[in-house]
Amino acid sequence: MDIRKLDDTLSVSPQVTPADVEQIAKAGFRTLISNRPEGEGADQPATDELADAARKHGLDWVYMPVAPGNITDADIANFRQFLESAAGPALAFCRTGTRCTKLWAFSNAQRGDIDALLRTASAAGYDLTDQRERMVGLANTR
Repeated sequence: MDIRKLDDTLSVSPQVTPADVEQIAKAGFRTLISNRPEGEGADQPATDELADAARKHGLDWVYMPVAPGNITDADIANFRQFLESAAGPALAFCRTGTRCTKLWAFSNAQRGDIDALLRTASAAGYDLTDQRERMVGLANTR
C-alpha cells in the first residue's frame, strides 16, 4: 500500500484491496472512503468486497464515487461535509489517489491558504498546480 498523509484527518491512497483493509485498520484509520466508481477499471475489486472487509475490521465505510476528470461542486460539498463529521482519521482511495487529493484540496480551498494546500499535495506526490484557478475560485465563494 501507498498511503500518503494530507492532514491529521485524511490520508489518500491508490486503489486498495480487501486484503489491505486489515493493515489499514491496524494503522489507526477509522474510516475508509472509496472515491472510485464501481467498474471504473477491470482490475479493481468489487465495491461490496471492500465494504465487507472494512466493516469486518471495524472501519466505517463510505462510498462516494466521483467520475475521473469531472469533480463537480456537489462532489466537493459532499466531501467537505463528510470530512467535517467523519470518524477520523480517514483513508480515501481512488485509482491513483489524485482524485481524492483534489477533493481534499477543493474542500479546503475556502478555509485555507491555496499555496499551502498545493505544497501539501505536492509533498504527498500529487501535483495540483493545474487546479490553482479552480481552488482560487472556490476560495472566493466564502
